[in-house]
Amino acid sequence: MAVIFLESKDNAKIKHLRGLIELSNARKKHQQTVLEGTHLCLAWLQQQKKLFSLFTTEQALEHEDLKEIIELHQGHIFVISEVLYRDLSTLGTSLPCLAIIDLPKTASTIDYKVDTLILENIQDPGNVGTLLRSAAAANIKQIICTQGSASLWSPRVLRAGMGAHFSLHCFENFQLTDILPKFQIPVFVTSSHHSTSLYSQDLSKPCVWILGNEGQGASDYALDQAQSVTIPQPGGQESLNVAIAGSICFFEMVRQRQ
Repeated sequence: MAVIFLESKDNAKIKHLRGLIELSNARKKHQQTVLEGTHLCLAWLQQQKKLFSLFTTEQALEHEDLKEIIELHQGHIFVISEVLYRDLSTLGTSLPCLAIIDLPKTASTIDYKVDTLILENIQDPGNVGTLLRSAAAANIKQIICTQGSASLWSPRVLRAGMGAHFSLHCFENFQLTDILPKFQIPVFVTSSHHSTSLYSQDLSKPCVWILGNEGQGASDYALDQAQSVTIPQPGGQESLNVAIAGSICFFEMVRQRQ
């Protein structure tokens, strides 16, 4: 293990790190992304996966949480100033820990017979990450994102997912019209404008969930091709946040399978 001090914000490694944090094109070009915080880094390393590089500050080197990561990393550690770290970080007050990782290889093909979550044009990184976290907890292993959805491997989505990504098979940039006809299991779509209750559905077998855009909801195509369900809201609110609605659906499925 080598500890290397980097002082200039114009250092090539710092520029590379900043590009991966801020630019989706850089992540796509280099097939890398950034994990921020000790929780994500430990979750990644505990899956027997490697960090490409690790960045922290001199003061943080002595923290117990970082020492555990360093022991598992066994690679170069780049130490930067507190000022520069704050300039790069999007978390604020957390223990300084930024790691570059290579993007995982995507599973070769979609399985059209297993529980699946389709995110249709969901754009808020917090919602996407929360939905992945809930899906993983409910044992939904396959995630498909349509074009227009937030990038699954952006640092903000990774933070919201809290490590859920690492146990999921993720596919991105698909058209709903290309994949939906191929599924051989029931397909459900959430809609606040349909009266069929979620709780009247048989969710005991594998199924597909489609969750639509935060403002516009699911597309007309999704509503035409899938069984629309609504979540009863006796309090009279117009709609639920998409991540909350999806989580309710997933765990009604879990409840029925107990």
